[in-house]
Amino acid sequence: MSNGVATAARGGQTAASEALHRFSELAGPVTEPPTGEYRVRFRSLIVSGRRGAVVRSVLIILANVAFECAFVLWLLSPAHHPEVDGGGWTLAANVFVIASIALVEGLRLINVVSLSLASLLARDPIPVEPDPALRVAFLTTIVPGKEPLEMVRTTLRAARRIRHCGIFDVWLLDEGDDPEVKRMCRREGIRHFSRKGVAEYNQPSGHFKAKTKHGNYNAWVDRHGHRYDVFLSVDPDHVPLPNYAERMLGYFRDPDVAYVVGPQCYANCDNFVTRGAESQQFPFHSVIQRAANAYGAAMLVGTNNAVRIDALMCIGGLADSITEDMATGLALHSRRNPVTGSKWRSIYTPDVVAVGEGPSSWGDYFSQQLRWSRGTFEILASTFWNRLHRLPPGRLLHYMLITTFYPSMAVGWILGSLNAVLYLAFGVSGIVVPPELWLALYVDATLFQTWVYIRNRRYNVSPYERPGSPGLRGMAMSVLSAPIYASSLIATVLRRPAKFVVTPKSDAATQDRLVTFRRHLQWSVLLSAALGASVWFGYANIDVMMWPALALLISLAPVGLWLLGRAGEDTKAEPEALVSTPAELVDAVAATQPIPVRFVRPQQATAGAVDAVDAADKEKIGAVA
Repeated sequence: MSNGVATAARGGQTAASEALHRFSELAGPVTEPPTGEYRVRFRSLIVSGRRGAVVRSVLIILANVAFECAFVLWLLSPAHHPEVDGGGWTLAANVFVIASIALVEGLRLINVVSLSLASLLARDPIPVEPDPALRVAFLTTIVPGKEPLEMVRTTLRAARRIRHCGIFDVWLLDEGDDPEVKRMCRREGIRHFSRKGVAEYNQPSGHFKAKTKHGNYNAWVDRHGHRYDVFLSVDPDHVPLPNYAERMLGYFRDPDVAYVVGPQCYANCDNFVTRGAESQQFPFHSVIQRAANAYGAAMLVGTNNAVRIDALMCIGGLADSITEDMATGLALHSRRNPVTGSKWRSIYTPDVVAVGEGPSSWGDYFSQQLRWSRGTFEILASTFWNRLHRLPPGRLLHYMLITTFYPSMAVGWILGSLNAVLYLAFGVSGIVVPPELWLALYVDATLFQTWVYIRNRRYNVSPYERPGSPGLRGMAMSVLSAPIYASSLIATVLRRPAKFVVTPKSDAATQDRLVTFRRHLQWSVLLSAALGASVWFGYANIDVMMWPALALLISLAPVGLWLLGRAGEDTKAEPEALVSTPAELVDAVAATQPIPVRFVRPQQATAGAVDAVDAADKEKIGAVA
């Protein structure tokens, strides 16, 4: 590597670490808790601006919602319904098309209302100093063979630098009870736990379901949770910052706070997929989660969080779901704190307290999106409706709005494709409007929504996105994922079994092949056949062929981007500047901050003592089993 490239790499790493430090304190300075009973206080993002800016924001949001409502009402007006000769199949098909258009546009309207309302309600908690009497455990997991040991070692070493003035133990939850993992724990002074071989903790389903993240955590909570008040946790590919505890634990002074959660950020933004995945998260982590603070109902995110163990025990542990974090949060928000009688609350802080690795291949990205969407569909098809009556009105509205994203994308894609087939192959129109007017209004509505989206970019919580970026890459990734969400919905309806798959990390990342894009290619075949049929049967015209042609382009776009990426790698002549890893960035931040003061517990004084405690615990587990 040339000196110029090396210098650029160091300069880039310095800038990235400075940005990370700055974004780790977005909620403001840590303050002293007020005297008397403490409740979490908040600062509104929109009110904190100038008065004129507040008025403009409200007017823009109201205009956006009003325009979208007017467009939907105009589109579905009875005057635009076609005259159908006869009845039977033709009439039923037209009714289906009209109903499907109404459903798709209704879901799109809900998404507009959701983002607009979130823009008005977004607020940040005011940080306070943690209670030094709080007993804290730091947890992360490993699945030997699926997750690199060196990656987990990096996360654990960073965890030992976390500052907390009270009891603080670092634990690794090992699904394989691997000898090499145990040796690493002894060398690093880390507590080791494994449920392998304990029948009680490896059930076919439920809280202790085998080969699941929630089963692993619940086994640890059942065995060791009584020793602690709160556990901090990160995914094994996320490296915590030294101020993790300082920025998260103070809110637990409020007795009704069940958990605190922060944003998910990716540091390995050196390729199109990861940069797109990072940008795609913007609406959720930067706006919607902040709005959830208005209802005390921030969604639990598994990548980095802090959980009150007593609250978790009220619902029996982390929920049995492939998206256990969302299901667990919903269960907590519908239950009361038995001590105070109030509903459990959750807090979202915009502070970036951990940084990790995002999916770096299309295969890993699709797997992630498939799992997240499938988990949402599974919850909507089961426990969601049973818990709604237990939610206060504000939380009920919030959950109804935020759970529509995946269904709206999936239903829109499926029904749009079916409508295209019905018209192109059979001439079923459903709604008759001047195509030029429809296109003009549709584009106007879309541009209006995009404008609101871009205005909200000022609330960005990612230190790795380019300043001033409109976030269009993230919007594009959502559109390109529509076929994945559609496949996920179809699998849910058909009750195909869902499995939790550990996303490969670091060098174990999936290598993309043509089969990676099989779902997109399947939709491409359907749309191509419909377009071909329209020419054959004489229904082809430019107006009705626009949507299926665009959908075909969307289906083929990921394949084209993959092929372009491969060609770019083959022709790359000079190495690019090094991209900092999460560990390098956190190390750079830690170098400028004080070393944590740690109370030494008697059983933690030596690695051998840790082994002795672990051996005693295993004897107890064996006795229970």
